[in-house]
Amino acid sequence: MLSNVLIIDKRKELPTKYKKCIEDGSTFVTAFKNIKNALKYIQDNEPDMIIVSDSIDEKLDKFCRRLRDLTFNTRPVILALSKSADTTDRINVLESGADDFLSEPVNIDEFKIRIKAHLRRDIESNLDDKTLLPNKKYITKTLKRLLNAENKPAVLLMGVENLNSYKSVYSDIAGDKLIQTIVAITKSTLDINDFLGQLNENSFIIITNPYSAEKMAAFLTFAFDTVAPKFYSQEDAKRGYTLLKCDRMAGMRANFVSILIGGILDNYELINTPEELIDRLYSIKELAKIPAGSNYAIDRIKLTGEKSIQPQTTNNSIFINEPDKALSILLRTTLELQGYDVTEDLNKTSSEQPGILIIDSRDDMTGLDLCKELKNQINFVNTKIIVTTSEHDKTSVLNAGADLYLPKPYEISDLIRWIEYFMKKS
Repeated sequence: MLSNVLIIDKRKELPTKYKKCIEDGSTFVTAFKNIKNALKYIQDNEPDMIIVSDSIDEKLDKFCRRLRDLTFNTRPVILALSKSADTTDRINVLESGADDFLSEPVNIDEFKIRIKAHLRRDIESNLDDKTLLPNKKYITKTLKRLLNAENKPAVLLMGVENLNSYKSVYSDIAGDKLIQTIVAITKSTLDINDFLGQLNENSFIIITNPYSAEKMAAFLTFAFDTVAPKFYSQEDAKRGYTLLKCDRMAGMRANFVSILIGGILDNYELINTPEELIDRLYSIKELAKIPAGSNYAIDRIKLTGEKSIQPQTTNNSIFINEPDKALSILLRTTLELQGYDVTEDLNKTSSEQPGILIIDSRDDMTGLDLCKELKNQINFVNTKIIVTTSEHDKTSVLNAGADLYLPKPYEISDLIRWIEYFMKKS
C-alpha cells in the first residue's frame, strides 16, 4: 500500500532533507513551497499526511485550521513543524487541527519514526476487519490519485458471485474462509507496487501494471475455479451445484461460487471521478458473465469505441411454456396485471434476453430438453428458468439447468414472489 505525504515548506534545503528521510517503497512524498499549488494538490490527490512548517506566509495555527476545514471528509494526518518551542504555540496549533507538533531542529530518527507511526495508524483505521485489506474509503482516495496521475496503471474489479447462496448452505464462517482464500490467491499474484483493496464483502479492486493485468485476470479465474470444488461437499462437487436448504429456497438451484473480473488497461476517457471509474468497472465485469464458472473482460482503448461499455440489462418480459391452456391463461393474465410483458413465443419477446422463462416439464419430461437447450444459448446467459412439474424429481429438473424447481400444484402468489425475487437479483 503506497502512502501519500505532502510537505508544505518555503525553505530550500530542509524539505528535500525531510523528503529523503520519509520516502521509501511504501511512501510517496511531494513537496510544495507555494500554498496555492499545495492546496490544489490536496484537492486532487487527498494525501494521507500533510507536513507543514511555520516558514509559510500564513500563521501556522490559522493554516492548520484552514487545512482541517478543507480536508474534513478525508481527514489526513497533519504534522506541524515550528522553530518555536513555546507551550502556548504548541497548544494553539494542536487546537487548530494539527495531530502532532515538532519543534525544529528535529531529531531526524524521531521524526522518521513519528511519520511511520502516524501513517501506520492511518492505514490501520482504514482496513476491513476480516481481510485486513484497505476499505472503500481508502480505495476511493487511491483511485482519485490514479485519475490525476500522468501515467495511469490498469485497474481490475473482482467480484465474487453466488457468495450469499454458498453462505446460506455452508454458514457465514465457511463464507469468510472462502473469501480469505480468494484474497490469499490474489496476493500471491501481486507485485510490490500493486494495490489490493476491498470495496465490500464480495468486491475487490486491484491496481497493477497494464502489461500484466490481463495475465493476472486469467490466472485468478483459472486458479479459483481449480480450488473452488474443495469448498463443497463431495455430493455437491459431483453434482456441480448446490441445493438451497431453507424452507423458502428449498427448490432452488445455486451455482458454485465463481469470480468475475472487469478491467481497464488504458481507456480512462470520460472518467473523471472514482465513482465513475467504479461504475465502469462494474459494467465491464457484467460483460464477463457466463452460466457457470469464472471469467474476465478487459476494456482496451484499441478495441472499444466511445461509450461502448454499457451495463447489461435484463428486460421485464416473461416467457411461458405451459401445456394446460386454462393455467396458461391464468398465469398470463395475472402476470400482465403485475406489469410484466408476457409471451408464449420466444421470438416475440421485447429483446433478445427475457427476464424469466417458466417451463413445464410435461408428463414425458420433454420440457427439460427445452430447458437444457435454452440454458446453453448465449441469449439466455442471465435469464432465470423456473421449471414447474407434476413429476416430483428435483434432481432431474435442476440437472437440466433450471434455477428453480417448482412442484405442482403451486400457489400463484408463490410463483409471483419468486419472479419478483429473480427480477430484483438480475
